[in-house]
Amino acid sequence: MQVLVRDNNVDQALKVLKKKMQREGVFREMKQRKAYEKPSEKRTREKAEAVRRARKAARKTAQREGLLPAPKKVVRGARPAGAAPSAGPR
Repeated sequence: MQVLVRDNNVDQALKVLKKKMQREGVFREMKQRKAYEKPSEKRTREKAEAVRRARKAARKTAQREGLLPAPKKVVRGARPAGAAPSAGPR
């Protein structure tokens, strides 16, 4: 895994690295390997993960076909309706 540091901005590069590692599942795997997991517990966990993935896929297809409403989109930085504008510096 490789991350480029631009303009000596190490903090931004670390943020990008953490996001990549999160996406790859490195943190989840490290947490699982911290202690021994019995084979029966592993099977149970993997079955539960498979069920979760299947439900998510079914929910996505139902939303695409219009059987379920699409999730509400969150707009960052927007004020809720009816909120007064903040008194910023003048």
